[in-house]
Amino acid sequence: MRPQDNLYLAINSKWLKQAKIPADGVSTGTFNELSTKVNTELSQDMAAFANGKKPLPNIPNFAKAVDFYKQALDMDQRNRDGAQPIKKDLAELENIKDFADFNTNAAKLFNEMMPLPIGWEVEPDLKNARKNALYFGSAGTILSDATSYQDPNSKKLLDIYQKQSINLLKLAGVPEDEATTYAENAIKFDSKIVQNTKSAEDSAEVTSNYHPMSVKDFEAKFGNFDMAGFLKGAIGKEPDQIIVTDPDFLNNVNGLLNKDNFAEIKGWMIVEFINSVAGDLSQQFIDASAPFAQAETGQKELPSTAKQAFAITNSEYNDLIGEYYGETYFGPAAKKDVTKMVEQILKIYEQRLQKNKWLSKSTRQKAIAKLKAMKVKVGYPGDVSDFYDDIKVVPASQGGSLYANQKAMDIKDTKEMVSELDEPVDRDDWGITGDEVNAFYDSSLNDINIPAAILQAPFYSKKQSEATNLGGIGTVVGHEISHAFDNNGAKFDKYGSLHNWWTKKDHAAFNKRVNAEIKLFDGIKYGGKKVNGKLTVSENIADQGGLSVAIAAAKKDHVSLRELFKNYARIWRIKASPEWTQYLLANDVHSPDALRANVQVQCQPDFYKVFKVKKTDGMWLSPKKRVLIW
Repeated sequence: MRPQDNLYLAINSKWLKQAKIPADGVSTGTFNELSTKVNTELSQDMAAFANGKKPLPNIPNFAKAVDFYKQALDMDQRNRDGAQPIKKDLAELENIKDFADFNTNAAKLFNEMMPLPIGWEVEPDLKNARKNALYFGSAGTILSDATSYQDPNSKKLLDIYQKQSINLLKLAGVPEDEATTYAENAIKFDSKIVQNTKSAEDSAEVTSNYHPMSVKDFEAKFGNFDMAGFLKGAIGKEPDQIIVTDPDFLNNVNGLLNKDNFAEIKGWMIVEFINSVAGDLSQQFIDASAPFAQAETGQKELPSTAKQAFAITNSEYNDLIGEYYGETYFGPAAKKDVTKMVEQILKIYEQRLQKNKWLSKSTRQKAIAKLKAMKVKVGYPGDVSDFYDDIKVVPASQGGSLYANQKAMDIKDTKEMVSELDEPVDRDDWGITGDEVNAFYDSSLNDINIPAAILQAPFYSKKQSEATNLGGIGTVVGHEISHAFDNNGAKFDKYGSLHNWWTKKDHAAFNKRVNAEIKLFDGIKYGGKKVNGKLTVSENIADQGGLSVAIAAAKKDHVSLRELFKNYARIWRIKASPEWTQYLLANDVHSPDALRANVQVQCQPDFYKVFKVKKTDGMWLSPKKRVLIW
């Protein structure tokens, strides 16, 4: 295969033929391989800490993470405990006798981390990014997205989920007839939630999630549910305003939360609970909770106990483990080197904005001001939160369990979240930890996070050429910068607040280009389905901007564009199960990785020059269809 016909396959076909998806995974590829490498290193270190073969790092509270890991690893104890750790909480849900009882106890259930058919988050106010606000949204659905219910396979998946839920409840000691009723009611209530919830495509547009209301108007929407009482009990006060993320759900909330639906609400809460806690219990529970996820993703086997133990520990102690990874496997010297590289890319991005021909001077200056205000976070924070100071890992010998210790942390996390309401936003907070193979832009903080774990080959290495690094981490850094100017990020000012800083003419010109980006990807056939251009547009804009600035950096330093393009195609290699591919197409805001490689380079004039692409070649795209925004 020639790069002129299919760059992605020309670079990755040999790998694709040889690559095998792990039995306990759903895909393999550059990101998966690095994640496996990082998790293996950390798992081995945690095991060495646990058995005393390695001294603990000088990180506050790290010993608690090790104690928690040992508890997660002790499957013998978890098997002996069986369902005992959840008995009290399950009984509390089963003992809710009617809707009035549910109304009275809803705040208590929230504070105890029990499932509720309403969602709450405390996040920066999008129109005042200096202060945190309270967001209200719909409950989650069983299937991944509202559109998934239109798929012919949805009935089969829901049947698997229902059967799985019955089996889990029986393991917990619930009689089969009662378990069956709970599961049937959960499916019925879920079908009502689906009718009043947004799709992933709708949610991808940031302004569709911002509908502020006075608390008085908000509470008036609830004729059956005592929202005023709930807010006082769960939040501690009635805030001045509530930001609604899903207006349709709120407008129809009385049709969901009422005494006629009580049996379905109760069944839904019980089923949500048992499915969410099974992973913290015995191997029998873990096995019984697997069928639905495996059917949805194509996973063939469950991860080993050791892998699961590390994953659970990392989910709860991610700040500590991410800090350890950054200090141990990355270090301050590399952090300084990469920070300098990011700043150089930011400078080139600024130069490109200065030369931009379709923006007016006014808008261009504000875009540059936003770029200059952008904060760069590379590697790892360098310190850890005091969140863990008063956490206690209670051992089994003192009546503790993995479930109980995890629940205690989750309760504390929720209390901390609620306490941040109306408080100033912590602008030093990281949206990602050092051991994650990923990168992140936060529009409310106007910062980019490039964690340590992604800063290795093929993305970045001092042993790689500059061109190869630019095709890897250079495009990633440029991608995150470009999120500040994608269809969502462009709505936020340099302070991170939702505020229009565009002239009317410039905004119209930008939207024309956004629509062209949507059209570029929309309807492309992949994995038996079609790409949703509206769902993926923000990431496609970021990919385009990231590749463009990396190319500009390579041309400035006179390094090989051929090597840049080759590594750009290499970082997107992936092999996934058909089920996982279908899942991503329905839910992921990113386009399929093969298209992220091919379609973006098809829009770059330098690709045609470097590889001498002709009209008769497979990679040729008519100049009229090519899209370049940033």
